[in-house]
Amino acid sequence: MRKFLALLAVGWGAMVHPAVADDFVPAIIFDMGGKFDKSFNEAAYRGAERFREETGIDYLEFEITNEAQREQALQRMIRKDADITVTVGFGFATALDRIARENPDTKFTIIDSVVDQPNVQSITFKEHEGSFLVGMAAALVSKTGKVGFVGGMDIPLIRNFLHGYEQGVHYVDENDEVIVNMTGSTPAAWNDPARGAELAISQFDRGADVVYAAAGATGLGVLQAAEDQGKLAIGVDSNQNYLHPGVMLTSMVKLVDNAVYDAFMSAYKDEWDPGAVSLGLADGGVGYALDEHNRDLITPEIEAELEKAKAAIVSGEIDVESYYVAQK
Repeated sequence: MRKFLALLAVGWGAMVHPAVADDFVPAIIFDMGGKFDKSFNEAAYRGAERFREETGIDYLEFEITNEAQREQALQRMIRKDADITVTVGFGFATALDRIARENPDTKFTIIDSVVDQPNVQSITFKEHEGSFLVGMAAALVSKTGKVGFVGGMDIPLIRNFLHGYEQGVHYVDENDEVIVNMTGSTPAAWNDPARGAELAISQFDRGADVVYAAAGATGLGVLQAAEDQGKLAIGVDSNQNYLHPGVMLTSMVKLVDNAVYDAFMSAYKDEWDPGAVSLGLADGGVGYALDEHNRDLITPEIEAELEKAKAAIVSGEIDVESYYVAQK
């Protein structure tokens, strides 16, 4: 794990020339919603592409469209002699636990869950820390004192986004209201933009003027609804600011691309380590996006407030509680 964090710290960009066999075969399996969801999966795709561009080594890939394909996809990569398979999403945990145990000589990395096997690297993120900052941003710009949250599948992972967001909002103003809707209780909740738009509009109708979407491709409907209604939205996982410039207050980014890139590269260099690591603000694993598309919305004064809070979280002065801790 120290190697992982070291690569993260130096920016992940150095070209390497490892002394390993030319037949290295990496693989990646994308979660529901597809690799071009403009969010979580697409961030993973960018990491795989960066590895391919730097090394010239292609990778195997598969995009699942239903739950039954998780184990099938893992078995497929084993049959194709993949040296490392990265699974994108918590939904792979059960299948991977069994497959990894049955194939101890194959390396696996799972994003957003923990699988306790000696040949599995588990990478999770402190979504609550990044969500705290975008919650602050929402509260700082809200004119109504009401902000919204549209989650995807109602699971602890998405509740962790929400819990951090609520803490950030109430850090600015404890009287502000957070209106919450989850899209559904099945994996279909990740890929329903029409439902996302419907939920966002209902929140705008109730007075919210900023809505945070943590819902995969479903969130694209939330962002579109914000533009249609003349309100603000907050994107997730990838920097989605460019999708609706002037409407996107910011995006809570998870550097899934770096995690995938490092998993491939460290396995390629024979430096891959199993075990679990959780990346937060201190590691550069999460954050908020600021660019030319939202510079007019995140004023220097707001940025200063967010950066002050970020430093306080990293130092421990502000303790952002995770949903998992809250449930104990």
